[in-house]
Amino acid sequence: METAVKTKWSIDKAHSEIQFKAKHLMITTVSGALKEYDAEILTDNEDFTTAKVKFSGDVKSITTGNEQRDGHLQGDDFFDAANHPKLEFVSTGIKKAGDSTFTVEGNLTIRGTTKPVKLNMDFGGVAKDPWGNTKAGLSLTGKINRKDFGLKFHVLNEAGNLLVSDDIKLEAEIQLAKA
Repeated sequence: METAVKTKWSIDKAHSEIQFKAKHLMITTVSGALKEYDAEILTDNEDFTTAKVKFSGDVKSITTGNEQRDGHLQGDDFFDAANHPKLEFVSTGIKKAGDSTFTVEGNLTIRGTTKPVKLNMDFGGVAKDPWGNTKAGLSLTGKINRKDFGLKFHVLNEAGNLLVSDDIKLEAEIQLAKA
């Protein structure tokens, strides 16, 4: 039996974005991004159905474009960056859902709490850049409940609406570089 060749991929940060979105006052959406992160992806050749993903993000690099809000997110009401400086995702499996769509299952750890999550992945394909480097493109989406991970901030406005939604949308545009 022939053993598949393992291919290592890394994130091309110049061509990638990792974002989240939350409702504010349940009437508008506020976006944020994770700026410092690292990942290792191993595949059998260029077959992403076999991918094994290990991702780590620096909580202190979360930015929403507002310093006061960013500071609040790093505090005990949310991520508690002083005690939990990293968030992590480790894949447990990938299932084909369509021609270029997949479900990525894994364990997400935020604030010391690990929960299983499912992400939708659109595979954009593999291409060579002008310098001969092999790249792959992925779009990921998903949703988590922040309270499942101990992000406990809970304030209601005078109408009884949550100040910050419990459901958080996750969105990532990832370009990978083949090692």
